[in-house]
Amino acid sequence: METAPTSPALASEPIICRVTSWYYRRMGMLGGLFLIFGLVFLHDGVRGYPQELAIAQEKEKFMKEFLPSFEAAKKEGRLPQWMEDAKARGMPTGVDGDSPRWKSYAAKKGWPEEPKLYSQREIAEQFYYAYGCFAGALIAGILILLNRSKTLRGEAEYWVSPEGVQIRYADVFRVDKRKWEHKGLAYAWYRTQGGAEKRAVFDDLKYDGAGKVLERLLARFSGELIEKVSETTGAESTSTAMEKS
Repeated sequence: METAPTSPALASEPIICRVTSWYYRRMGMLGGLFLIFGLVFLHDGVRGYPQELAIAQEKEKFMKEFLPSFEAAKKEGRLPQWMEDAKARGMPTGVDGDSPRWKSYAAKKGWPEEPKLYSQREIAEQFYYAYGCFAGALIAGILILLNRSKTLRGEAEYWVSPEGVQIRYADVFRVDKRKWEHKGLAYAWYRTQGGAEKRAVFDDLKYDGAGKVLERLLARFSGELIEKVSETTGAESTSTAMEKS
């Protein structure tokens, strides 16, 4: 006669849950995005904003100094000499006696027609944003390295959290599974030997097999279980509590 297989919840073999590849991919993408944004902000601070500021200052000079000088030369009959001087400086001279146009001049130079006159504060902010993004990328990289050695381990009578805390199933008095179905998160409240109440987290997306450890806990503890359930009307209640006998 064959013996029925023992379920993971009732078995006594250790359950080792290592960090999932999904977590590493997510953190890698996050770090990559921080790095890309940091490089963009750094480029804007070093080249992008200063270059556009220089163009905006050139436009101000064009509108407030160059065009008035054209009108003055035309009024005083000095337009031919003014045009020669403008050509020597590489400036536009207008067409058929009309005043030069910034739009045409900017297009010839490959400049934006409406450059923004950035302040020095706005330029400095790009460096702050860049440094913040680089810090975010560094933190993501550090978290990846730190989590490489972390595991969630379920034993017969207790489990060991990724932080190395040993928690007995018998010390748990409440389990909240309301986020388990959609986010893979569950919370367990337990009492320490000193009587303090603390909370532990089961993260099934981060630790592969965390659900098996949670299943083992639920098979061994007697306390309040909070779950999200569907009502007869189809609406979901926020929680339901029951005492396990």
